[in-house]
Amino acid sequence: MASNISIKKSIITSAHGAGGKYSHDLIKQVFLKHFDNAPLRELLDSAILPEMPGRLVFTTDSHVVQPLFFPGGDIGKLAVSGTVNDLAVCGAKPLWLSCGMIIEEGFDLDILEKIVISMQATAQSAGVQIVTGDTKVVAHGEADGLFINTAGIGYLPQGRHIGISQIVAGDKIILNGYIGDHAAAIIKARQDFQIESDIVSDCAPLNDLTENLFENIDGIRIMRDPTRGGLATTLNEFLDGDRFGVRIYQDAIPIQEAVRGLCEPLGFDPLYLANEGKIVVVVAEESANDALRWMHSHPLGRAAAIIGEVTTQPVGHVLLKTHLGTDRVLDMLIGEMLPRIC
Repeated sequence: MASNISIKKSIITSAHGAGGKYSHDLIKQVFLKHFDNAPLRELLDSAILPEMPGRLVFTTDSHVVQPLFFPGGDIGKLAVSGTVNDLAVCGAKPLWLSCGMIIEEGFDLDILEKIVISMQATAQSAGVQIVTGDTKVVAHGEADGLFINTAGIGYLPQGRHIGISQIVAGDKIILNGYIGDHAAAIIKARQDFQIESDIVSDCAPLNDLTENLFENIDGIRIMRDPTRGGLATTLNEFLDGDRFGVRIYQDAIPIQEAVRGLCEPLGFDPLYLANEGKIVVVVAEESANDALRWMHSHPLGRAAAIIGEVTTQPVGHVLLKTHLGTDRVLDMLIGEMLPRIC
């Protein structure tokens, strides 16, 4: 009997989601223990937050990844970084996050705590607090171990305006580093293919980098983090009807040789691979070199490069100037990339 109790305590059971003693113990001994802050400590049904000095910015995201731990990160780091970055690329200063967890019955409690510790470490590095949350437990087989939903709140400082409407022909496009690292790390970690490499996910909160740019560079038109769909899809999202086009240069795009080496035999295109620590910045031509210098001075921007520009022709398209000097049209990702099979 004692042995059964010990095993029960080491895994998530339906009792942890029932709202009783196990639920309260889980909140206090895992979540509150590591996320501890004044709003969360009250354990109210909602977090009561102080006033903000600017316009409210609000986002939400859900996170599903296998494996839960991968080179360079885990689902917890991914959840916090992704939500912080969604706020940061809008020009906001992220402040607070929520954490909603859907946990499969039988999930290892030690692994859950390890993920919570990772979330707190990432939040602390980004200067944000996890102030409220919720936990649901579903039956074994009804979830892939663990799903996390995070919502984020921040504020937009006075006078900070970005958006597609700000883009004009001649603007430069800057990328803060190598593309495809996150998706390549996940592909390798799944061990579907016998590939040896040292690829590590770029998963990281970017708000310190973006804030440096906003505080020191004039003429920032828009930012976006090229997550699912990759760089090519993100650039297509910038297009505004028939106002302008985008041209990028294959030789200018930072891609690690290890990522190229993984993509080529599998038929993947790095331009469409997901990233979790990258930003695409459209900036006025006269500010581009200054922006690049600021990026190079930051740990998350040392491989930054100007990869292209906004053009007058052809409108409504993203063109890639290839190594051969030809133009290739880049459309949004349709469906999912599959390995080449013949």
